[in-house]
Amino acid sequence: MNPLVAAALGCTLRRHPVLANLDLEVEAGTVHALVGLNGAGKTTLIRLLLGMLAPTSGRAVILGQDARTAPPSVWRRVGHLVESPFAYPELTARENLLAAGLLRGLDAHTIARRATELIDALGMGPWADRRLRTLSLGTRQKVGLAAALLHRPDVLVLDEPANSLDPLAVLALREQLSVAVGRGTAVMVSSHHLDELARYADRISVLHRGAVVGTLSAGEPDLEHQFFETVRVAELTATAPR
Repeated sequence: MNPLVAAALGCTLRRHPVLANLDLEVEAGTVHALVGLNGAGKTTLIRLLLGMLAPTSGRAVILGQDARTAPPSVWRRVGHLVESPFAYPELTARENLLAAGLLRGLDAHTIARRATELIDALGMGPWADRRLRTLSLGTRQKVGLAAALLHRPDVLVLDEPANSLDPLAVLALREQLSVAVGRGTAVMVSSHHLDELARYADRISVLHRGAVVGTLSAGEPDLEHQFFETVRVAELTATAPR
């Protein structure tokens, strides 16, 4: 079984159907991207796959376990950044990475070494020992990404990972994703940046009205046109008289 699976997944929030009978799988050693208009259901899908929400129907499966009941041993193999980085504002960037590593069961020596590597790779050196609450949004985003990558997870889920990042940091993120995939990590990324996804995604699924309505070819020109045409056709189909 693939490391991340949505099987006939449905979710209703406040009596509003957000996802309906959605099937999706993320293979090990690949980047599977999600794209869609605002409100398409991308973040809800991610929260279901990470066990943050309970599905109304179907199953969300992570590393072979139901996401709602998966034990801590499974979550130690998962890295994620959803919407905004979770971190302790009174701790420094480096101390936040130490806390993230300890929560994932790493020893202090390994954490220190990997934290330094990621601080250097993501260009956080000048700010690594400053309290998080004093840092810019972009630097806080880098801390969140480093925390998600620190323990070298088997599953990595990132929601808009390039938010607030400068161009050099975007390049660094791309390199880190390549390294993770090379280790066999299953990566899911949600983003509005189609041109950036085209550089590293192996598969791009289009979500619309809570369902997967198509797949984009990352290697083909004019990805934006592909996306909008896929959404247009899906919208026409959804609103056609029956």
